[in-house]
Amino acid sequence: MSNNTISNIAGGLVRKLRGLTRNKYRAVGFSWPKEIMVKHLPEQGIRTISLFGKQLTFNGSGNLLHSLQELFLEDIYQQPLKENAYILDCGANIGLSVIYLKRLCPTATIVAFEPDETNYSLLQKNIGSFGLTNVEAVKAAIWTEETTLHFMSEGSLGSRIADGSVGQPVQVRAVRLKDYLDRPVDFLKIDIEGAEYAVLKDVGDRIKLAEKVFIEYHGSYAQNKELNDILQWVVEHGFRYYIKEAGNMHAPFTHAGNPGGFDVQLNIFCTRL
Repeated sequence: MSNNTISNIAGGLVRKLRGLTRNKYRAVGFSWPKEIMVKHLPEQGIRTISLFGKQLTFNGSGNLLHSLQELFLEDIYQQPLKENAYILDCGANIGLSVIYLKRLCPTATIVAFEPDETNYSLLQKNIGSFGLTNVEAVKAAIWTEETTLHFMSEGSLGSRIADGSVGQPVQVRAVRLKDYLDRPVDFLKIDIEGAEYAVLKDVGDRIKLAEKVFIEYHGSYAQNKELNDILQWVVEHGFRYYIKEAGNMHAPFTHAGNPGGFDVQLNIFCTRL
């Protein structure tokens, strides 16, 4: 075996070892051992961990790492926000998005909506633990009217309005997003697990009150027209958009459908022309 071959093998082993021990969560204050510990926690269970020197309470290691990756490593909500910005956070989950946005703009006023009982409890706990002010937590689903909805309460990122396909739903309060769009909004975040089409259709031209809009779109191939409609609506109301895949769902040409789930999950970033 030549010296070059031995050198290449040794170099490859070193690079692989570095990759195994690389601490990609350093930006949120996680050491490499702490990252490994979190990765091997059970998927369910309420736990507390230190984040930015504060105590964060969460449910499920997979949900936590996914959210940390998107928010604090990929910075998907990164943007310039003016002083005293007004933000509507539809689908706040346990509050990581609220924490991110308050770090981005400490003077912001945020209304955070979360219908899931477990998530809402953790949202309130984390708002208090991080000492966040001017944050109103609303225990409600975002919908097209003030009503009561059947809801799949999973205590996770996937909690959503029930479609009758699986599980035992609970009843939750719902509020109309259109009623909250009664003043200029600096950032409107919509992550409501499949209800975005109906809600945006109901909102209509009031979406023009928002300066920037983030939509996490969830759908199936059978709903392609709905996605086309959403994109048409945002353009008609003065936005340009950028689309990024939110989850690597499958190989599109070989997938025949996902009964009870989503075939398409996209992050849609809308900014003023």
